[in-house]
Amino acid sequence: MIQKISIRNFKSWAELDLDLAPISGLFGVNSSGKSAILHFLLLLKQTKETTDRTIVLDFGDSDKYVNLGSFSEVKHKSNQHNFLSWEIHWASDEEISISDPSERKGNNLFHGKNLVLKATVQESEKRILCTEIQYRLGNDIFSLQMEKDEEYILDYRGDGNKTFSFIRNPGRPWSLPAPQKSYAFPDQARTYFQNSSFLADLELQYEKLIDKIYYLGPLRDYPKRQYIWGGGRPTDVGRRGERVVDALLAADAANQKRSIGIGRGNKKKIFSEYIAYWLKELSLIQDFKLEAISQGADIYRVKVMTSQSNKYVLITDVGFGISQVLPVLVQLFYVPEGSIVLLEQPEIHLHPSIQSSLADVIINAVRTRNIQVVVESHSEHLLRRLQRRLAEKTLAPENISLFFINNPNGVSKLDKLELSKYGEIKNWPPNFFGNEFTEIAETRKAILNQKIAENDK
Repeated sequence: MIQKISIRNFKSWAELDLDLAPISGLFGVNSSGKSAILHFLLLLKQTKETTDRTIVLDFGDSDKYVNLGSFSEVKHKSNQHNFLSWEIHWASDEEISISDPSERKGNNLFHGKNLVLKATVQESEKRILCTEIQYRLGNDIFSLQMEKDEEYILDYRGDGNKTFSFIRNPGRPWSLPAPQKSYAFPDQARTYFQNSSFLADLELQYEKLIDKIYYLGPLRDYPKRQYIWGGGRPTDVGRRGERVVDALLAADAANQKRSIGIGRGNKKKIFSEYIAYWLKELSLIQDFKLEAISQGADIYRVKVMTSQSNKYVLITDVGFGISQVLPVLVQLFYVPEGSIVLLEQPEIHLHPSIQSSLADVIINAVRTRNIQVVVESHSEHLLRRLQRRLAEKTLAPENISLFFINNPNGVSKLDKLELSKYGEIKNWPPNFFGNEFTEIAETRKAILNQKIAENDK
């Protein structure tokens, strides 16, 4: 799980320090910088996934998770030194133990579950350089930093209780090159030193973390009258939900021998039946099914039964909201347990009552699947339901973090909402979801003026 993100000089953020929980909600006005937080994580993900290890940051294109243009377009406007830096704090799923390669096996010199990666990237003469990477495991810090003339120094710093230092191989006087992909030590860091092979273990932990990130964007695909499935198993539903039917069919095929329980006393269900259960809980439909157009065909149709009808119809022939929330539900319950799910405006095209219930779906997925959800939203109804569940003790305070983001003078500002144990927001920002009281007062005034005018006739 990601515990904290710190970013300097990215888009509208001069500084960002964001503490995350199993459920984290980002709220605020349009163009305030909410999406930029998700986009930064996607920048790191597509950088990790690029096959070119010389690319410092992969700013993307139309085929990537996010297209950010170039370094000059992502750097903060007041950034005079042309640098971008960040820290990611996370907890590993299991204890990490590293032995000193220069000593006997079994001596676990470094160990812990909490890790930090710090990186700094700088633009110089239209070249992008990673000037520093730094891994922290507990109190131990391993870094590669540019000193001068683009020469890099490999270094270790600890709490003073260890005598470890990197030992050069004889006859290896050459200087080290820059980090790779802004998170990896170059191969030379392992070949030039006798006891540095464990650095690959730190990089692997970071890559495992980034691989856990899954994203669903706000603009989801229109439903289709039929879908072709070739039998593949996608990793997720796609950034626009374009692989949602593939995921449903693949999960059903895998779940024929491993069904899902929805509570004591209830019959276990295959994956599509489980999604149908949640669609019904959201009061969107009565039933949902996937069917091949003929026996053995690889062309499928998605059909639903609404509350107004006792027959199945194509998903294209019912309300648009069903097709828009379907990828959200599938993403939450399809991705591997322990995943980090980024949801951008999951409430789009949904009735307010369903927006509220969507919060319950997120809570259930986090509780039952040990996933982490970061949701960017404009929905007051989703927020109110989270507050209610806190008050009802369905949701523990330590499992939720809510933030309000504003953008005064073009610089994003983050305020963490202080929640009481009753779900009350102690520091409610002004005009959080618009000035509701002003709207009520002005409506009352208009009604009164109309009545006065009618009485004067």
